[in-house]
Amino acid sequence: MKARKPLVAGNWKMNGDIVSNEQLFTALRADLGRASVPQVEVVVCPPYPYLGQAAAWLGDTGIAWGAQDVSALPNGAYTGDVSASMLVDLGCQWAIVGHSERRQLAGETDEQVAAKVSMCMTHGVGVIACIGETLEEREAGRTEAVLGRQVDAIVAALLDPARPLPAERVVLAYEPVWAIGTGRTASPEMAQAAHRFVRERLAQQGYRHAGATRILYGGSVKAANAAGLFAMPDVDGGLIGGASLVADDFLAICRAAAGA
Repeated sequence: MKARKPLVAGNWKMNGDIVSNEQLFTALRADLGRASVPQVEVVVCPPYPYLGQAAAWLGDTGIAWGAQDVSALPNGAYTGDVSASMLVDLGCQWAIVGHSERRQLAGETDEQVAAKVSMCMTHGVGVIACIGETLEEREAGRTEAVLGRQVDAIVAALLDPARPLPAERVVLAYEPVWAIGTGRTASPEMAQAAHRFVRERLAQQGYRHAGATRILYGGSVKAANAAGLFAMPDVDGGLIGGASLVADDFLAICRAAAGA
């Protein structure tokens, strides 16, 4: 049994509506709400408009809810942004930052991702910071160079003594970009190699909680492949996309994490 408690986070992306959300929340409450898999920490990250609905349905369960992004800026004249303090108002315990879709579609840089990490730290919001290489970068043999650069930027924010965040509230998610939503998945051995490199890099950069930091795998995780991925020693759960919208699949992935 790993010393680090597995975490499974569902990233709904830009999906959902009030009725289908209610059906999904009902199923999660009926199963996870009874703490049937207490060995796993579970987080649901719906789009911003449904965070209040998540709070209403999950507030009396052990399931946490979080946001898919957060502004690197404080409250102010920033039309369209959502601040970390607003997430706290809605009871969000977590925020995803640096997802590959944000990096690619919104052009987010490593420095911007680090600024979002800092803002979450200031407000005590747990961070799920995403890193990962494209297919072109992997085929060029640059996976470790890309991951190292991304990890270094995040660690620079984590080492700020003015913004301490407990180790259990800092999570990294390795997402090979070529495996997100494509149906392609890194083999367990490929995932483990990347996760081990990330953990070693955290330590090399002076982050003293490297051994306690949970590193999730994200990239077409399904009920069928979750157990093999989560069995790897440095894989501490998953950041789940499409499968998190299907209650039976998401619950099966949570059980796979518990079994690991």
